[in-house]
Amino acid sequence: MLDFIKKAILAGVGAASFTAEKAEKITKEMVAKGKMTEAEGRKFILELQQQAEESKNSFKRQTEEAVNKVVEKMNLVQTDEIQVLKQEVEKLRAELEELKEG
Repeated sequence: MLDFIKKAILAGVGAASFTAEKAEKITKEMVAKGKMTEAEGRKFILELQQQAEESKNSFKRQTEEAVNKVVEKMNLVQTDEIQVLKQEVEKLRAELEELKEG
């Protein structure tokens, strides 16, 4: 399940990268043909990069939320919960040893 999600994220990042490269190429062509100035081209590419970054962050946030919901529904124990339980067990063991000795 997590592998699938990782692959989906990587595919999303790859698509964004490909789109940025394609947009840059198209922008250069438009500048070369005189349909856009270099300043407009740079601004256009920056805007696309910002939008891509926002989309990537939104996709990441949505994916993390979906994964957390799946983990919650599957009733899986998370690492931090295991650590708390380990600490509690160690504390109880120490108390038990004190009682045995005392």
